[in-house]
Amino acid sequence: MKPESPSVLAARAEVERARQRLAGSFDDLQQQFAPQALMREAWESARDKGADLAESAVDAVRKRPVAATGVVAAIALFIAREPLMDLAGKVTRKVRKRKQSKPKTKSTEKVE
Repeated sequence: MKPESPSVLAARAEVERARQRLAGSFDDLQQQFAPQALMREAWESARDKGADLAESAVDAVRKRPVAATGVVAAIALFIAREPLMDLAGKVTRKVRKRKQSKPKTKSTEKVE
């Protein structure tokens, strides 16, 4: 067997270095796209966006406190609409009962 030339040896060494770089890149990609890493990245992104949204909301409330109060009140009324309707129905029934149960009295006029 004849000895390999220096250029062949250099080429083999370069191939081995390229193979190691490729294996390292593959390991990096596996770590980057692991389910835990993807989940962590998604959570951090959502947390950052939530913080940005909260900061924007606070700024909007500071700029327009009356409008913000109105919006919050409207949302609260919308959410509580069923209990409020029930309460209004109970109140009107009580008022009707009271009117019906009051004895009708004749007004007496003083005759002199």
